[in-house]
Amino acid sequence: VQLQASGGGLVQAGGSLRLSCAASERTFSSYAVGWFRQAPGKEREFVAAISWSGGITDYADSVKGRFTISRDNAKNTVYLQMNSLKPEDTAVYYCAADHAVFGGRRDKGYDYWGQGTLVTVSS
Repeated sequence: VQLQASGGGLVQAGGSLRLSCAASERTFSSYAVGWFRQAPGKEREFVAAISWSGGITDYADSVKGRFTISRDNAKNTVYLQMNSLKPEDTAVYYCAADHAVFGGRRDKGYDYWGQGTLVTVSS
């Protein structure tokens, strides 16, 4: 499956962005999806994950209560709504997919990766 992440940009602290992850696969509903991010000079880290049905979600503590992951399987798309953004949220955000019920927090649990979209939060 091919993934296309979009929706990144420059936003002021406290603002919002919605990232999208569009899949090429018509059976995308059978894939779990995760969002990860990598800030300059730092390792890639887990942000959020959603099961293939959307019934299970998980968030990193740093984004819990501010970010919401969701999916529209009819559109083969997963979203990451990001509110109350902070400068420390600045990073390249990647979506990833795995042909499983739920992918979890480990990046090695995902076989397919999008190209990334840059989010910059100014103070």
